[in-house]
Amino acid sequence: MIKDKQYVKFCSYGFLKNLRFFDAFFILFLVEKGLPYTQIGILYAVREIAINILEVPSGIVADTWGRKSALTGSFIAYILSFLVFYFSADFWWFFLAFILYGIGEAFRSGTHKGMIMDYLKINHWEDQKIYYYGHTRAWSQKGSAISSLVAGLIVFYTGMYRDIFLYSVIPYFINLLLILSYPKELNHSIKPSERTEPGVGATLRSFWQIIRKPHVLQIINTSALHTAYLKAVKDYIQPLMIHVSLLLPVLLHVEQEKKNGIVVGALYFFIYLLTSRASQISSRVADKSKRNISYTTLLWGFSFGIFSGVCFYYGLWVVSFVAFVGIYIVENIRKPILTGFVADRVPNEILASVISAQSLLKTVMTAGIALVFGILADHYGIGVAFVLVSAFLIVSTVTINLYRAQNRKQL
Repeated sequence: MIKDKQYVKFCSYGFLKNLRFFDAFFILFLVEKGLPYTQIGILYAVREIAINILEVPSGIVADTWGRKSALTGSFIAYILSFLVFYFSADFWWFFLAFILYGIGEAFRSGTHKGMIMDYLKINHWEDQKIYYYGHTRAWSQKGSAISSLVAGLIVFYTGMYRDIFLYSVIPYFINLLLILSYPKELNHSIKPSERTEPGVGATLRSFWQIIRKPHVLQIINTSALHTAYLKAVKDYIQPLMIHVSLLLPVLLHVEQEKKNGIVVGALYFFIYLLTSRASQISSRVADKSKRNISYTTLLWGFSFGIFSGVCFYYGLWVVSFVAFVGIYIVENIRKPILTGFVADRVPNEILASVISAQSLLKTVMTAGIALVFGILADHYGIGVAFVLVSAFLIVSTVTINLYRAQNRKQL
């Protein structure tokens, strides 16, 4: 694999994109503002609904009118969202901020992956999809690791969670400028001279023909489900980190909120170093076992969730935290592998649309999981919510897989 100038740009994009300093303290910030878990679940669902509405149209816009334009709009929406979070303290303003964030997610997801896959095709490196994407994604995880440390320092020195939203504007503005510097050949997947039919109609028809294929739909579904699960529950690791922080015999003379800032930042740094490594070794995992890898890793992820929830319920905070980290590792091994599987089965000219369809399915699942999890957490506690949601997903996954296997035997 040649690590040229564009490779550096792809890695830099992922690194800057994941400098979301607020991520490490998002739930803590909302709880500090007086929001119950049910309202937090509603806000998460609203964000996913906004993504849901725009997901497929955003992919079609990117494929038809230009990926750089779609990404530019995405980062403008993100920046506006951060500013609303910084200046606001009311549920309805947060409602607006989550919608803006959802717009940013919708126009970003799938678009940059499509650019990477096109770049590999232009250079005849298609056989390196998993390896190449795994390395660029590893830089995203490194960005998350640095982000958590910086966020912890910001909270330590300011004592305020809201400041991290203002600092998040800086890397996102730099990333906006980086996207504008991408070569024009990555803006569109098909050269105008190669188009048999112009405009949205051709894109929609090609998209529908591919998305109807059972093997493509199955990969999209299994990939989306675990990502949706992690996205819906990942911020609930923050209250768990606070319990771990209380156990640590360090910074005893420091104000508890400032100590929490340092500890939470350090724990996230540890998590993202592991997930960065997981993304890098995903190609090795794929080489050793491609058979049923999407199914088995899905079960592993949900099993970690059940174990984490049980330990959370019984106050085994450290063990619960370690199990939660297992969900992150599974996701980052799965992501490059399944992205490569989709890219192998989908034409590049509609890849952004298909990945956006995958993200559409993910957002529907995330909205449902987030809302149910928030309600259960309010009524029964976070530990019980983890067990119930994870158990339901693992049972439904096994049931659907057995049903498919039985149908294949009958055929």
